[in-house]
Amino acid sequence: MHPLLENFSPEQFQQDLVGWYRDQKRDLPWRRSADPYHIWISEIMLQQTKVDTVIPYYYRFLEAFPTIEALAQAEEDQVMKQWEGLGYYSRARNLHQAVKEVAEEYGGIVPSGKKEFRSLKGVGPYTAGAVLSIAFDKPEPAVDGNVMRVFSRLLCLYEDIGKQSTKSTFEAVLGEILPLTSPSDFNQAVMELGALICTPTSPGCLLCPVQEHCKARAAGVQEELPVKEKKKAPRKQEMAAAIIWNGRGEILIHQRPDKGLLARLWEFPNTAVEKEAERAEEMGAYLEAEASVTPEIERPVQRVEQTFSHLIWNVHVYEGKAERTGLPEGWQWVPLDDIANYALPVAHQKIYKTLVERMELK
Repeated sequence: MHPLLENFSPEQFQQDLVGWYRDQKRDLPWRRSADPYHIWISEIMLQQTKVDTVIPYYYRFLEAFPTIEALAQAEEDQVMKQWEGLGYYSRARNLHQAVKEVAEEYGGIVPSGKKEFRSLKGVGPYTAGAVLSIAFDKPEPAVDGNVMRVFSRLLCLYEDIGKQSTKSTFEAVLGEILPLTSPSDFNQAVMELGALICTPTSPGCLLCPVQEHCKARAAGVQEELPVKEKKKAPRKQEMAAAIIWNGRGEILIHQRPDKGLLARLWEFPNTAVEKEAERAEEMGAYLEAEASVTPEIERPVQRVEQTFSHLIWNVHVYEGKAERTGLPEGWQWVPLDDIANYALPVAHQKIYKTLVERMELK
């Protein structure tokens, strides 16, 4: 037995935790389905995103792509449009590619073998553990930040949960605690405990079904755990963006590069500009250099913000006009209404929404 499990009763812990889960679990849409594809979609969406945010996306995504085959045959732009607003867009691209692999190599049936499922694009240890245990009831640990927080407290472990070595420790511990019967309920119970009771701040110990097993609570240190090195505050970046019309009532948009932040999403042209007095001028120079468009930047119309884990965009939006010219690859003139068909970053969704509202008032 792992040293951290000394004086810990796995059997009684399993019984207390799973019994509570079966009685108190939330009625979530993916818990009503036994389809591995549906469960897989939910797990990818739930990574780094709150449950309440995911639910409408989950319904909408499955309405658009109800089967493995439907998603595999979809164009990437269609997939990204359905994912628009969920963030961490590489999740959607990897999922799309992985589903194509399932369609081509496994006849559209999600593989239940660990080796086969782990080989799919973007499938890491957590995703594999979650899907294989929940969809196929296999005794595979599913360890993410939520689970590590719970077990840091249960086992009173003062190791940084941001380190891979700590994650490996928890995977080993969970491998010993995980029951051979109903591993699906067990893994979901741990996730539910972290979401509802053993929360990041002010854990609800008095309501906890496994409080008698918790070493941190016994020592009175539950609010000190888990240990995690603080991230640097996100860097602020001043940006200028432009709504450029041509004489046909079309607007200029641009597709981001294949790699990097928000890869391949569409946006209004924009560039980093620090000095307020130079924003319009720099925006014009950027458009001439990148799109061979010579605009008249007429006026500022809006300011929007988008926050990433490491970066905050402060976007100053201008409006102007230019002649309709031929454009290099990655640039398009698009009618206002058609922009709704393109997947946009959050900041540019805000720009588009305000623009539509403004035009409707005219």
